[in-house]
Amino acid sequence: MLPEEKLDQIARHFEFLEAQLAAGAPPAEIARLSREYTELKPVVSEILAWRHARAEMTAAEAMLAEPEFRALAEEELQHLKAELPEREQRLRLALLPRDAADARPAILEIRPGTGGEEAALFAADLWRMYQRHAEAQGWRFQTLEYAASDLGGIKEAVARIEGEGVFARLKYESGVHRVQRVPETEGSGRIHTSAATVAVLPEAEEVDIDIPASDLRIDTMRASGAGGQHVNTTDSAVRITHLPTGTVVTSSEKSQHQNRANAMAVLRARLFDLERARADASRAADRKAQVGSGDRSERIRTYNFPQGRMTDHRINLTLYSLAQIMAGDLGEVIDALVAHDQASKLAALET
Repeated sequence: MLPEEKLDQIARHFEFLEAQLAAGAPPAEIARLSREYTELKPVVSEILAWRHARAEMTAAEAMLAEPEFRALAEEELQHLKAELPEREQRLRLALLPRDAADARPAILEIRPGTGGEEAALFAADLWRMYQRHAEAQGWRFQTLEYAASDLGGIKEAVARIEGEGVFARLKYESGVHRVQRVPETEGSGRIHTSAATVAVLPEAEEVDIDIPASDLRIDTMRASGAGGQHVNTTDSAVRITHLPTGTVVTSSEKSQHQNRANAMAVLRARLFDLERARADASRAADRKAQVGSGDRSERIRTYNFPQGRMTDHRINLTLYSLAQIMAGDLGEVIDALVAHDQASKLAALET
């Protein structure tokens, strides 16, 4: 049974927020109240829909005692008995604890793992996969750092992705992605296994992470790249080192001012992710058992090119549509991961 007392508390708090906003809250409070109101609105809508369905069922059951309405009541009850479990499930999902970072933009980081140049080429394939997926979703994909390898692969690439539900959807992508295929660099036709690491971090705001200037070392240097007069003559690239943790972030676009802003955004995201990981570890002793735990040392997926197969090892999902997936069609994969995560959370709440 759903907790009626908790539902009443949510409804009363929503009414309170509505009244505060209508009365004209102080400017400093408007943003917080509006955000909380927006988050609660779909939950309250599900509460009202569930309660309305239950009230209709009670009314229909009462009509069974009246002969002239019995046939109509039986038809209505048949419909409601099918609808009510769906309404209850939607309400249960709406009541699940939400990750406060779900609505934030994401910082995507991709690096080659084991496998030499083939790993770098695979990292570039993943980069294009996420870029195409972002375009298909209508998200904004902004490259912050892109260091190419000699054969067109990736040494390191960082992007900022902005749009509705970006982090909520992409957070399940963090981990080790493994590829099995015949590399372009292989002359004998043998299948090789290599890997790349993907990290998806919620973008952090300045209020989330306080970084004293004394904790930073900022170096400017000559940008490296494909060449050109600007690259060769301007010390525009920025490298920021966070001294307490040893975290190093670089950005090498044309504008030194923009490079500094990009590097600080990535640094804040990494430090914010560390804080979230510490908090999660204190709340969950076995965090690795959760889908999307963010553990970048965990092998999460295998892309087998000879068989056209992708397997997500966390949920035992295998799809034989690798070409479409590499072209950015990640919807079925991410939907399955979201559903598994929701089912796990529901099971945890009910035990």
